[in-house]
Amino acid sequence: MDGLMVLILALVMIPAFLMVMLTPYITRKTESFGVSIPEALYDDHRLKKMRRAYLVRTGILAIPIFLMITFLIVGLLGEYNEQFIGVLFTVFIFIYIVGSFLIYFSFHRKMKQMKKDENWKANRKQQVVIDTAFHQKKKIHSNGWLVIPALLIGVTLIITFFQYDRIPERIPMQFSFSGEVTKWADKSLKSVLLLPAMQFFLLVLFGLVNTVIGRSKQQINAENPERSAEQNRLFRRRFSAFMMVSATLMVMLFGLIQLSFIYSLDNTMIGYGTIGLSGIIIIGAIILSLKTGQGGSRIKVNVEDKDGNMIDRDDDRYWKLGQIYVNRNDPAMFLEKRFGVGWTVNVAHPLVWILFLGLIAISVGLPLWLGT
Repeated sequence: MDGLMVLILALVMIPAFLMVMLTPYITRKTESFGVSIPEALYDDHRLKKMRRAYLVRTGILAIPIFLMITFLIVGLLGEYNEQFIGVLFTVFIFIYIVGSFLIYFSFHRKMKQMKKDENWKANRKQQVVIDTAFHQKKKIHSNGWLVIPALLIGVTLIITFFQYDRIPERIPMQFSFSGEVTKWADKSLKSVLLLPAMQFFLLVLFGLVNTVIGRSKQQINAENPERSAEQNRLFRRRFSAFMMVSATLMVMLFGLIQLSFIYSLDNTMIGYGTIGLSGIIIIGAIILSLKTGQGGSRIKVNVEDKDGNMIDRDDDRYWKLGQIYVNRNDPAMFLEKRFGVGWTVNVAHPLVWILFLGLIAISVGLPLWLGT
C-alpha cells in the first residue's frame, strides 16, 4: 500500500474519531449522555465540564489507536496479506468503539445519579407536545429524486447486455489496495448481474431510509415547541437530501466497477475511487451532523425562545444504557437517537425485527443466489 492510500485511510479515520469525540456537543440540548434534562441545564458548568472531559478522554483513546492502525498498515503490508491487515484494522476499531462506550457509560451513570439527587423534575410540568400539522409540512425530499440513480442502473444494465461478449471468462470480484485481483468468478449471466442487483438493492434501501426519516416519531421540545418543530423539519430535510446524494454516489461507484469488466480501466484507480467516494460520503455525513445537530439542535431559526417551567415527559426508563429504546406501548418503529445524530429503532416493536431479518436475508442471500 503506498503513502497516498495510507493518507486516504487517515483522512477517513480522523473525522470519524472527531465525530465520536464531539457527540455530546451535537446531541439535543434536552439530553445529556443518554439522560433527559431540562434544556436550561445544558449550559450548567458541571455539564460543560463533563462534555469537555468526554472529548478529552475519547481523544486520548483515539491517538494510540490511530497510530497503531497506521503503523500496522505500513509495516505489515510486505509481510502479510491485506485480509490479515483488514482483520487487525477491524479489531482496533472495535477496541475504540468499546473503549469510547465505556467512557460514555461512566458519564451516563454520573448523569443519572445527578438527576436523581437534585430532582430536576421538581416544580416543572412534564408534557408531550404534538404538532398536528407537522406531517403535512415538507420534511423530506421526494423519493422521486431516486430516478437519477435508477437511470444510472438502467445504463449499466444496457451496456452490460450489449457488451456481454467483451466481458472476460473470469471476472474480478475483489481487489487489494494495490490493485491486484484477490477473488475471481466465472463469467455467467448471474455473476455479471451481481453488481447491478446490488445497485438496485442500495436504491431500495436508500429509499426506505428516506421514508423512515419522514415518518419517524415526532420529537418536539416542550420548552420551545415552535423552534424545535422547525429545527426538526430542517433536520429531516437535510438528511433526506444527503440520502439522495449518497444513493447516486453509491450507484455510480458500483457502475464504475461493472464497467471495468468491459473496458480497460486501471484497477488501482478503481481502488482509489472506491475509498475516495466512500470517504466523501463519510466525511459529508460528519460535516452534516456537526452543522445540523441531533433533531436540528444546531440550526439557527428565527423563532423566539420561551421561558417557562414546561419540560419534556421523562422517558428515561425506556432507554436502556441511555441508547437502546425498548417500549412495547409505543407504536413508533423509528425515532431519533438519544446520544448522537441520526435514528434508531424501538427494539420492542416486532416489525423492526422482521425488517432487520429481511434486510439481512437479502444482503446475504443475493450474492449466494447469484453464485458468487
